[in-house]
Amino acid sequence: MSGVGPVEPGEGTRAGDDDPDPGPTHPRGRLARLYGPHRRMFLTTTTVAALLAGGGYLYATRPQKPPPPPPPPPPYPSQVVDISYLDAEPAPPNAPPRSFGLSVVLSVQSGPPVTVTRIAQPYAGLSVTSSPRPPFRTKAGSARKIDIAMHVTECGKVPENAGLPFLDVTLRNTRAIEPHSYILGSRYAHDLSAALHVACGNRSR
Repeated sequence: MSGVGPVEPGEGTRAGDDDPDPGPTHPRGRLARLYGPHRRMFLTTTTVAALLAGGGYLYATRPQKPPPPPPPPPPYPSQVVDISYLDAEPAPPNAPPRSFGLSVVLSVQSGPPVTVTRIAQPYAGLSVTSSPRPPFRTKAGSARKIDIAMHVTECGKVPENAGLPFLDVTLRNTRAIEPHSYILGSRYAHDLSAALHVACGNRSR
């Protein structure tokens, strides 16, 4: 009877084996067990780093709120200082002959404190001192009376009638140092002319 029966495994083989010699498997399995967790850990760390980097990029590219503008600079001292004439005053005690006194008031409207560093006048034959003596400081919102003592040093170098006299004052604040001339009005001109006339009545030189 002819026919094909079931194939019998040959010598040295086992039924169901495709690869007759798969080779040792134990070492390869051990490496796989060791490499697998490290590979998973590496991937996890890399993923976290990538997420952090992506978050930093998004933060960096997000529009930032602009910083507030800097505050404006303080005003120049001459813009906030006013000097007004008060009245004629007696000559200070122990003043030399041909001396007389006048008083003014200085007020600071706003801004940082203002320091008066110098008080002068334009006539070469007239010297000026004041109380308080410069330098002195006045705060914003306050006023200070200044007593000015004038002494005629040479009558030939002062006018007989001061038509439009002014007071030279040097002011300083955190913004600038400014020399400024203040015209104190007709009453100041009248009193100054009268005092000069008394001091130099005979125009002695």
